[in-house]
Amino acid sequence: MSELRRIMHVEDDPSIQTVARVALEAVGGFEVCTCSGGQEALDRFESFAPQLILLDVMMPTMDGPSTLRNLQQQFDLTKIPVVFMTAKVQTNEIESYKALGASDVVVKPFDPMKLSEQIQGIWLSHQQ
Repeated sequence: MSELRRIMHVEDDPSIQTVARVALEAVGGFEVCTCSGGQEALDRFESFAPQLILLDVMMPTMDGPSTLRNLQQQFDLTKIPVVFMTAKVQTNEIESYKALGASDVVVKPFDPMKLSEQIQGIWLSHQQ
């Protein structure tokens, strides 16, 4: 089982980008590539080679589900867990995200002190 090191975080809100980066880098020790939208994630995917993608659902221009579909069309994501971050966490919404190929959902607002632990848990369950 490989160790999780590189996380691509796709989020349009600068304040959430900052909190998540600190939570993942300082608390979790991960290397984070922050993208402010879906197109940037598509453009930077190959050069960064993320092991896990943390993807905001609601973004302008290209939302999270559209970004995921575009990534799936261009790259092999079978070994890369995709985790949606959203405040929309009704059971049917979570099921629809998983039907799109998401491994899990992190609820916003998230606890910065627990985010790395949550992501690590999702990573470990995806490795089995």
